[in-house]
Amino acid sequence: MTVKTPLTWLYVPGDRPDVVTKALASGADVVIVDLEDAVAPERKEYARRATAEFLREPHPVPVHVRITDERDVPPLAALPGLAGLRLAKVTHASDIHRVAVRAPDVALYALLESALAVEHAHAIATAHQAVRGIALGEADLRADLGVRDDSGLDWARGRAVVAARAAGLAPPVQSVYPDVRDLDGLAASCVRGRALGLLGRAAIHPRQLPVIEDAYRPTPREVAEAEEVVEAAASDGGALAMRDGRFVDAAIVAAARRTLALAKRD
Repeated sequence: MTVKTPLTWLYVPGDRPDVVTKALASGADVVIVDLEDAVAPERKEYARRATAEFLREPHPVPVHVRITDERDVPPLAALPGLAGLRLAKVTHASDIHRVAVRAPDVALYALLESALAVEHAHAIATAHQAVRGIALGEADLRADLGVRDDSGLDWARGRAVVAARAAGLAPPVQSVYPDVRDLDGLAASCVRGRALGLLGRAAIHPRQLPVIEDAYRPTPREVAEAEEVVEAAASDGGALAMRDGRFVDAAIVAAARRTLALAKRD
């Protein structure tokens, strides 16, 4: 059975169990219950209890929980509805080790939200076999770096892409787009993220999901070109030149196969 490549990851506040339930029917590939920024300090305990109750049963959509407090790990780790933990503000490989000891069978996703975390990206990505992905937390990273223009984060995005690839992980997921009404801006930002090597995006409202899906799925033209490359490669084991003059080698064939796999992810 082919595993569906996630493209949309929807954040929902952990202190709103009604919203968490609705998120399961939103069309998101992964639902992320947030115990961090989305929950006011005085609501944290309630959010923890509500999340634990929600995860007592498995769900048809993978459910992750974003945490900052390591004390949240033991109560969640054994729950059948938990598909992964997203670790906020990871800075060192040791941050991963401390969580992995408490949750050895849980998939871990590290969020890099500071300059130091970006510098340690590869060490974090390879810290433990439980790590399934890394991504940037761009709001905090932007503040840490004093970046005003969005393009100022492109180097950090590229660094995360390279670190994930070097560690054998899936490409990083693009960080959230904060203006839920600006769908045109979201689409343009996704095009930029895709060009940098990111794959899929986190969202904070269901209306953002179709835009992200459309932006990150291969276009009909890309699919047609990939099919042509794979078909040509099937009849020739070495490097070859296409009819339009393009030179195709093993790396391009591999990329074409990834495109087709993503196009057929349903």
